[in-house]
Amino acid sequence: MKLKEIYSSNSPVISFEIFPPKADAQNYNDKINALFGELKILSKYNPAFISVTYGAGGSTRDKTLELVIKIKNELKLQPTPHFTCVGASKTEILEYIKEVENAGIENILALRGDPPKGQDYFVKPKDGFGYANELVEFIKANTNLGIAVAGYPEVHPEAESAKDDLINLKRKVDAGADIVITQVFFDNSYYFEFVEKAQKAGINVPIVPGILPITNIAQIERMVAMSGTKIPENLTNSLKKFENYPDAVKKLGIEFAIIQSKELLKNDVPGIHFYPLNKSFATDSVLKELNINSVLEN
Repeated sequence: MKLKEIYSSNSPVISFEIFPPKADAQNYNDKINALFGELKILSKYNPAFISVTYGAGGSTRDKTLELVIKIKNELKLQPTPHFTCVGASKTEILEYIKEVENAGIENILALRGDPPKGQDYFVKPKDGFGYANELVEFIKANTNLGIAVAGYPEVHPEAESAKDDLINLKRKVDAGADIVITQVFFDNSYYFEFVEKAQKAGINVPIVPGILPITNIAQIERMVAMSGTKIPENLTNSLKKFENYPDAVKKLGIEFAIIQSKELLKNDVPGIHFYPLNKSFATDSVLKELNINSVLEN
């Protein structure tokens, strides 16, 4: 089912994001089996789709496609592979997106991508694309895939201003994106303001909030450093208070994600895209409390 159809319902849609284990890991197969065990737990919520990332510079691109096909065939869930402009020519991009489509995959998440490791700035590949809107336009012109793109409630770290960031988002939507999935945020006011400004700018596709239940302080600190995501002061103080008590941190993170998700759902969001970081426990705990399933049946 294409993204446009998935989000045509008035009921909230649940989806998840996972990442492939490192391709060169000696115990790669064991990690895949463990990941599928986690996905089986989350599959009871009938997710509309599972988005699958790949490493910087497309370092796990082939493994991502293998994983995507395995999810589709073995779990009977709808996978949505990520694809970026990084390190790929138009010829290579066309080959990959056709391979995705020929595998029976219906949707893709198109991104510019982060600079490869060791580079401070994104460099447009030779005969490739420098911006996500160009990638979206190319996918739209060459396939029938549904297309998701990323949005940044707290502004993309490379954008000159919030206004410029919205202009860039509108370019992606105008190029053919069907939905926007947001970067993780911990203060819902950023999301609500972002949606309001996006709609005023003429962006009229569903904007799906991205939620990450906190389970590890060091992990969150890395994310904040990389993306500039802000954590509310009361949450920061509580996390510091329990930083030497991992179970208390998980409990606090889950409780915060429940409160955050309930407020979003009360305000009629099109769905919630959870970032479980390849572990089911926290997201499963949140969804149990929310007591909702995706509107789609697999």
